[in-house]
Amino acid sequence: MAAHCTCTLFFLLCLSTITLLLCSFHAHAHAHAPPPTFKYCDKNADYSVKASGVEILPDPVVRGVPFTFKIPAYTPEPIQSGDLVYEISFAGIDGPPATFLHDLCEEAPCPVPAGNFVLVHTELLPPYTPSGTYNVKLNFKDHNDKILTCITFPFNIGAESSISTI
Repeated sequence: MAAHCTCTLFFLLCLSTITLLLCSFHAHAHAHAPPPTFKYCDKNADYSVKASGVEILPDPVVRGVPFTFKIPAYTPEPIQSGDLVYEISFAGIDGPPATFLHDLCEEAPCPVPAGNFVLVHTELLPPYTPSGTYNVKLNFKDHNDKILTCITFPFNIGAESSISTI
């Protein structure tokens, strides 16, 4: 009986150790997942506003749940006002992109002072939006229609939906 008890305890100890290692690996992998990459629309352009990244929450995006793009950036001069033009297209499908125009002051406190700032854009996708990879092209223009920056980045819409079907 004592041998059986010792074997059971050893088995549980091994199982617990493996579980902790797997959980640690899973957490480590999620903590170090690469952020979505972005590219400037014209790699030779000298945009006055420099983006430093793109964060998408949640990632992947879930249909029927609000999601947010956070784009940290830097401007050497204050920006009084401007427009953000988002062109969103389904990766691999030719056709005109869906275009959305937003006032800068909806996505950042205006006027934007010189230095670091963050553009924050939140949307809600309809529950029937197809899952897959989408590409975003963001043109950021000042009030004189001068392009301050232009970036592109991908985002994914997951297959799950928050809307239950009966």
